Amino acid sequence: MTYTLEEFARDCKVALQKDPGPAGREEVRTYVSRACLDEDFRDKHLSDNDAPPRTILYEDPDLKFCICAHFYEGAKESSPHGHGGSWAIYGQAVGQTVMTDWQCVEPAADGKPGLVEKVRDYPLNPGDAHVYNEEDLHSPSRANTTRLIRIEGENLDHVTRVPYKKVRAA
Repeated sequence: MTYTLEEFARDCKVALQKDPGPAGREEVRTYVSRACLDEDFRDKHLSDNDAPPRTILYEDPDLKFCICAHFYEGAKESSPHGHGGSWAIYGQAVGQTVMTDWQCVEPAADGKPGLVEKVRDYPLNPGDAHVYNEEDLHSPSRANTTRLIRIEGENLDHVTRVPYKKVRAA
């Protein structure tokens, strides 16, 4: 049976109303995985080759979370980042993303970016979804075209985020 955007948004909202913290987000993560694996959902919301890299599919008027479609053509690597005071859930629908977790070794200050050290790398394959709570630093890398679903705790267009740089080995 097809998982519709309306059902997906409702399931996320119910979970986050019940528990807006890590346990509720973990429940939302299961819905993200379900949407990523649903062929009809992917065809309807993640197949437009002319779509911008980030498209908001749904923004909740009460809880403020967003369901976003992400489209990346070809290879792409992002810098280490967090989501300010918010959180995000990344779900892989098409292709593979290698995620890297980072640990802050020096906070950003006086206009300088924070410094981070690599903790680990792990792949996200179709159906995999991962929760990044507040202050979880990470970076995605894609060798080929990918499609993702990302839930943002709030619209990240309106969240101030701190820049980070990788610590270089001497």
